[in-house]
Amino acid sequence: MSHARMYRDLAYLWPLVSPVEEYVEEAEVLRAAFKDRLGPGRHSLLDLGIGGGHHIAPLVGDFDVTGVDLSPEMLAHSKRLNPDVDHHVGDMRTIRLDRKFDAVLIHDSIGHMLTENDLRAAVETAVAHLRPGGVLIACPDWCRETFPDEHVTHSTNRRGDTSLTCIEYLYDPDPTDTTVELLVFYLIRENGHVRVEQDRLIVGIFPKQTWFELVEQAGFDVDPQSFASAKYGEEPVLLIGVFRG
Repeated sequence: MSHARMYRDLAYLWPLVSPVEEYVEEAEVLRAAFKDRLGPGRHSLLDLGIGGGHHIAPLVGDFDVTGVDLSPEMLAHSKRLNPDVDHHVGDMRTIRLDRKFDAVLIHDSIGHMLTENDLRAAVETAVAHLRPGGVLIACPDWCRETFPDEHVTHSTNRRGDTSLTCIEYLYDPDPTDTTVELLVFYLIRENGHVRVEQDRLIVGIFPKQTWFELVEQAGFDVDPQSFASAKYGEEPVLLIGVFRG
């Protein structure tokens, strides 16, 4: 699992790194994907890797959400933004809440699974918390087949007297393994002064076939769905599984 600074001492920057309004369009895709398979009504949803809660905020009006994350600093953001969500500190590979849910969401936090064993453990956690007929959606940013070898993004956001420019460089130092590396540079302007901070994350990346096999073996009927992303174009895939029970 990652020990990136963004989840510790730089967590206070999260609202500027990835503003909540950037998730509205994607949330509509997720809402429709869940509703199409679960039917009408208000359903219970377990969010594994809720982080700062930005991706789930547009959905809390439609679901009864429980959120899990390893970072207390990130959970503090989500608690402020989503006060009606039941929050827990925990590891998506091992946590057991002794409850069943209609749906499990693992957003881009699934990228913190660095090996097939990690990935399998996260899927097993979903199985442990889903009722028969429940729905799992995982949202990897990249699969091995679509990764472009290197990828650069940048953004600038402001809040009050603070301006943050974030530059991300994602590359693959070893195409034979199941990880890629993300270097992040934060240019933080506060009170007229600029300082630069650096962060480094290791992110898991797997072939689509690995995803499909792991999810199917865990007892799901798999139904992948591509969707357009402002950040990644047409590349992202929703790994959707309906639990046979």
